[in-house]
Amino acid sequence: MCDGHRWRGTLRGRAPSGAGAGIGASTGARKGARKEEGDVRSERRSDELRPLSVTCGVVRNADGSALIRMGETHVVCTAKLVAGVPQWLRGSKRGWLTAEYSMLPAATTTRTPREAVQGRQSGRTMEIQRLIGRSLRAVTDLASLGERTVYVDCDVLQADGSTRTAAISGAYVALYLALAKLARAERMPDLPLFDSVAAVSVGVVDGRVLLDLDYEEDLTAAVDMNTVITGSGKLIEVQATAEGEPFERETFERLMDLAVRGCAAVGAEQMRVALEATRDLP
Repeated sequence: MCDGHRWRGTLRGRAPSGAGAGIGASTGARKGARKEEGDVRSERRSDELRPLSVTCGVVRNADGSALIRMGETHVVCTAKLVAGVPQWLRGSKRGWLTAEYSMLPAATTTRTPREAVQGRQSGRTMEIQRLIGRSLRAVTDLASLGERTVYVDCDVLQADGSTRTAAISGAYVALYLALAKLARAERMPDLPLFDSVAAVSVGVVDGRVLLDLDYEEDLTAAVDMNTVITGSGKLIEVQATAEGEPFERETFERLMDLAVRGCAAVGAEQMRVALEATRDLP
């Protein structure tokens, strides 16, 4: 999705090389797709994403918004630019980006009480929103924003595993739309993005390396790994956990190879919908 190492000058771009190679990115899982012998999945190959769709412009008052659906995980993401920055950045002429993450109480099978009612955010929520913020700041040219803050909000409408990776991928589209709007309004010579970013989960379930885990797969995974990767193939975050026994480096490398391909496939869909949504900006 990035021309070279820096996104320069125009709202156009290209999909990352290798996008969708053997992944089934844009169409998602296909019933009856040919599966490898011994595959643990019934509806998609072990190297196949769940059905993926991104709908732009779902929140009128946001500067950029997107509803991402990865299988039965649905997340609405918004980006809003506000004048001013945190106190420690005042006078720097640099911008800032921060993210918040939450889930609707009925997003999960068992109702989850709102954290606002409980009076505090969970450790999981704080971890995820920091991850989203870090991932987006890594590809955003904050120096070009002036003293503005981009507030990114990700709200999970329905959860079926891999919510944090879906949130990052959807949030990037919302951010792209917001910054494209700003670039046009301010007649900026460059879109203030260094690169694109996408995220996927991978894991080991019943001895098989799988891409894009749903809830049931995540629940039984021997290894669970979340990856955040730029369009130029650079790593932002890798979170890998053995749920029981340690795993071999060879397994990690197989997981990484699959994650890189998965992120490229998600990135191709991000670019397609983002370019379509910004095509008619005044």
